[in-house]
Amino acid sequence: MFEDEHGVKHWKKVEVKLEDHVNIPNFPSGLSPQSFDNHLSNYLSKIAMEQLPHNRPLWNIHIIKYPTSNAAGNIIFKLHHSLGDGHSLMAALLSCLQRADNPSVPLTFPSLTSAPNPNLSVRGTSIFRNIPKVLRSAFNTVSDFGWSLMKSSYVEDDISLIRSGNPGVELKPVVISTMTFSLDDIKQIKTKLRVTINDVITGIIFLGTRLYMQGGSNKLNNEHSTALVLLNTRVIQEYMSAKEMHKPVAEKVWGNQFAFLHVSIPELTSLESLNPLDFVWKAQKLIQRQRNSGAVFLTARFLEWLRKFKGPEATAKYIYNTIKNSSMVVSNIIGPVERMALANHPIKSLYSMTVGEPESLTITMVSYMGKLRVAFKIEKDFIDPEKLKSSIQNAFGMILKTAQDIA
Repeated sequence: MFEDEHGVKHWKKVEVKLEDHVNIPNFPSGLSPQSFDNHLSNYLSKIAMEQLPHNRPLWNIHIIKYPTSNAAGNIIFKLHHSLGDGHSLMAALLSCLQRADNPSVPLTFPSLTSAPNPNLSVRGTSIFRNIPKVLRSAFNTVSDFGWSLMKSSYVEDDISLIRSGNPGVELKPVVISTMTFSLDDIKQIKTKLRVTINDVITGIIFLGTRLYMQGGSNKLNNEHSTALVLLNTRVIQEYMSAKEMHKPVAEKVWGNQFAFLHVSIPELTSLESLNPLDFVWKAQKLIQRQRNSGAVFLTARFLEWLRKFKGPEATAKYIYNTIKNSSMVVSNIIGPVERMALANHPIKSLYSMTVGEPESLTITMVSYMGKLRVAFKIEKDFIDPEKLKSSIQNAFGMILKTAQDIA
């Protein structure tokens, strides 16, 4: 970026030298896949802490030509968040990929269409009947948006087993780890409980996080903790290819267009009488209330106002404080249904992760080929990755079994 004569920053078009952006690391040869797992994990931690050079385009590609226990090789796209959010960066990535079975046929994605809400009828009787709901929504909008401003500016979460509160936590080493769930199992829970897939996923994460925070003790560790749930605010939900970026509508689709919800992680009231499904229903209630309140819309407009009138630095500082004051960040991206290929190499799985944020725990999810890949970025030597994954796996098993027992 460069500043013009008025002090306004703009992107500068430059020539790309591909050799400056492609990295092929050398690991010791002849090791087992499990040993290469460790080398890959250390490499991810290393490049997560490295700043992208500001004197050239803000992206790098890392090609790992060693077999791990998950795949024959790995490709890492490291992209600066100023280029776009998860939605637009996924669109750029998908422009490089094809269907493995038939490259001439476009990729397809799970339906985003939701069932119509019968309460939104335009008939007069329904409008009058919904007046209390409108008033409650207006009150919740003011309350939720005010709370969001307070959380982003002054109110910090408690220090806990998932939030160290260490100054400069974004500069500390991290560990990136993943686990996979079957979307069919998640859909089974969704159908039984009559909730959304996101409600199920969020409930599993919330319950698993609380189980981890118990630390193996019988004492209830219910520190005040909030999850910062990131939401796509685009009216157009479909992915736009890189070739379509020149179209006028691209400005409404590309870039950073997101808002966030401050969702309090439900507390464990009793380990003995725990109903795992309560965490799914509580997650549904908390998220649905804020989605319906209008606070998300106001947050998106506020971020746009900050960017326009205060500049990108002020906006970045506000988002930095928002993340710093929360316990974890949760993000979800929809991936294709079919197997993809990159330069005729079939892609077994994929996941995304944001790095350089001031929090101890980030959880991201990407759906692909009937699976949900959940990735964790954790503060090294503070959160135990295997114990956290075990807690979330236990939460998933508890919720699935309890849902299956419903008549």
